[in-house]
Amino acid sequence: MHQKEKKYLALWHVACREYHRLLSRPLYLFCMVAAPLFCYVFFTTLMDSGLPQDMPVGVVDQDQTATTRQLTRTLDAFQQTAVVAHYPTFNAAREAMQRGDIYGFYYLPRGTSEEAVAQRRPTVSFYTNNTLLIAGSLLFRDMKTMSELASGAVAQASLLARGATEEQAGAWLQPIVIDTQPLNNPWMNYSVYLNNTFMPGILMVLIFMVTVYSIGVEIKERTARQWLRTGRNSIWISLCGKLLPHTAVFFLMGSCYNAYLYGILHFPCNSGILPMLLATLCMVLASQGMGVFMIGLLPTLRLGLSFASLWGVLSFSMCGLSFPVMGMHPTLQALTNLFPLRHYFLIYVDQALNGYPMLYSWPNYVGLLLFMILPFLIAPRLKRELIYYRYIP
Repeated sequence: MHQKEKKYLALWHVACREYHRLLSRPLYLFCMVAAPLFCYVFFTTLMDSGLPQDMPVGVVDQDQTATTRQLTRTLDAFQQTAVVAHYPTFNAAREAMQRGDIYGFYYLPRGTSEEAVAQRRPTVSFYTNNTLLIAGSLLFRDMKTMSELASGAVAQASLLARGATEEQAGAWLQPIVIDTQPLNNPWMNYSVYLNNTFMPGILMVLIFMVTVYSIGVEIKERTARQWLRTGRNSIWISLCGKLLPHTAVFFLMGSCYNAYLYGILHFPCNSGILPMLLATLCMVLASQGMGVFMIGLLPTLRLGLSFASLWGVLSFSMCGLSFPVMGMHPTLQALTNLFPLRHYFLIYVDQALNGYPMLYSWPNYVGLLLFMILPFLIAPRLKRELIYYRYIP
């Protein structure tokens, strides 16, 4: 048998050994199959409406006129806002907001309608709880929009009473017409924005953990030398054989979320599904390379898993999903390149949302490639630790 054939046979034996280990331990099946599928369904059903709907607000209407009641009905008609309570005083509404009963309230003082008719510029107030940033921001937008609409309606009625035509009144109230065109996500759907990064991010964290665990448990259970012997004492054959079944399962899970998001939920995918599948495969391989580097750098199961979980959690903050990278400190902007999820996120924006050619994203593909070659830096140390390291619990 040729030397090359012996290497392929050894690779096959290591892969079969790992395949049996995966099937014999329910933890692997949970982390590699059950947990990703559960997260896919959980996050998409959690945000199935796209934006929060009918968030509770209160109204303090001390004027009690037809005009202020119409303002209240208009506010309640907004999609994100639901008027759930009327309060007699400002303090009562404030206490309700502090208790968490409502996210904000609209205050209409006595004499609002009379002053509006007399053109004395009445003042209305609205208060939102921005401790909950998304709820507070959306309600602030609705209340501000409603106030502007009400102000425009009063001004229009005044102009029409003076003899102006509707066209003249409209030109005076809005001399410049704004045509808003939200690109790539015109529905302003939070699920489109978040789930396209949450799902690969969670899969990436699981890849980190499973890769570190699968190698670290060999050290802990003193089976590392047997693993190496199956691979003809080659760290490369041993690593490739061990990770091949993982790669197949994780890429299948990645293909599932791509099919779910773009095929079933019809999220924007302007470049087609193939570039996103390629990006998913690169992300899986990059995450595995990072996992090998983690356990090679800290060849103790406990420390390796801690490293993997910490790096995985930081990825969600550093990828630019929750806070724009351009707004970070320059040092942190440079550090964002050390997270595979950052490169995947930029590829997703370029390919799925913007529909750019794949060549446009070549720096990010190169970034994922660099993570894939990390095992080359740590392999000699990892092999030495597999052979000579004494596990310390």
